[in-house]
Amino acid sequence: MVIRLLDRHSVLTCICILAAAIAVTMAVNLNRDGGIPASADVASGGAPAASGGAASGSAGQTAPKIAGAADEMRAVWVPYLSLNMSREDDKSKTAFLNKFNRIVGNAKKCGMNTLIVQVRPFGDSLYKSAYFPWSHVVGGTQGVNPGYDPLALMVETCHGAGLKIHAWVNPLRIQVDGTPSILAVGNLYNTWKKDPAKADWVVDFGKGKYFNPAYADVRRRIADGVKEIARNYDVDGIQFDDYFYPTQDAAFDKKAYDSYCAAAKKTGTPLGLLEWRQANVSALVSLVYRETKSVKPSLPFGIAPQANVQNDLSMGADVRSWCSVSGYVDYICPQLYVNFENAVLPYDAAAKTWRGMVTNRNVKLYFGLAVYKAGSDADSGTWKQAGNILASQVEYGRKTPCDGFMFYSCDYLDTDQTKREVQNVVEALKR
Repeated sequence: MVIRLLDRHSVLTCICILAAAIAVTMAVNLNRDGGIPASADVASGGAPAASGGAASGSAGQTAPKIAGAADEMRAVWVPYLSLNMSREDDKSKTAFLNKFNRIVGNAKKCGMNTLIVQVRPFGDSLYKSAYFPWSHVVGGTQGVNPGYDPLALMVETCHGAGLKIHAWVNPLRIQVDGTPSILAVGNLYNTWKKDPAKADWVVDFGKGKYFNPAYADVRRRIADGVKEIARNYDVDGIQFDDYFYPTQDAAFDKKAYDSYCAAAKKTGTPLGLLEWRQANVSALVSLVYRETKSVKPSLPFGIAPQANVQNDLSMGADVRSWCSVSGYVDYICPQLYVNFENAVLPYDAAAKTWRGMVTNRNVKLYFGLAVYKAGSDADSGTWKQAGNILASQVEYGRKTPCDGFMFYSCDYLDTDQTKREVQNVVEALKR
């Protein structure tokens, strides 16, 4: 989860009237089981709305009630690499539990109350799934059953330690830079690529493989996978990370976009590629939200986008609508992995921008902070000039205000590099 700050201007003219329609429908009837509206279904020949104003906000667009100290979010991300058993000689349940227990113990020592654990990093799963193969992270090779259920163990361990746990899902990534090195026979990439009617549902691009969110059936499978977690595990939340469309290159989804344009021209003017992609991602997000609520209405679903709003929009993430319109998320956690001295996007400016965007009182705002940069040479060495950057960010965040913080990542809560900063932020969290 690394921020990519680009100095470019990308104006979002509108996501389309469709977004508002989807949001209002879901807000009124969260428990109704249904697919994406035909107007957003490229695969079935429909198309997102060709023109229209920006999505309108739902009722209650006032600043949310900010959490008090007792319920302030204090979470730490646990990426799949921190759980990786593939290089361990001992891949047993006991070995995995020992590794996770160390993470839990250190999180508690640092005053955390929640773990955000990556359970689907590559179109696979660290849990028993009817849709995705076992992850290589626990089985050594994708598709190999580790002989135990890691997510069930992690839920039990967290709750036993008085911590909450959110299941962190990467929605579109299947393989990047040869990781995982082997895709299971039953991996959807392999099964869909063999079927001419479904071959475009997955995309080879650059050094990676990805799900194509332009198709309703793809969005449905991703949403069903999230619903499965909500139904089968006592998690306290579900989170998408910041990776959506991996490129702005039109070649990524040319076939799907051309098909959409051909259909849209019959009734109006097609959306531009960027707006169309935003509509696809928002359709996915809204469906995941609805499916999660159909199982557990009170279970929070959130997203942790990049701090730079223009970057988010460029990768298809319409964060402005998600922050203001009901039916997308329960919380948003921008990754503010910058300090006050950042030349492109200073922390205080970014915090104010996101506070201003979250106008839906039902959407909580958390700030993601970069523990991994503390004491490092990152950002022209500015992180070495002080030992209280993270503590100052917590204090500023509370004044902004926000509902809490998420720290990246668990591996950096106990290192020589970050020791001074972590000690100071722990003290700040106590205040």
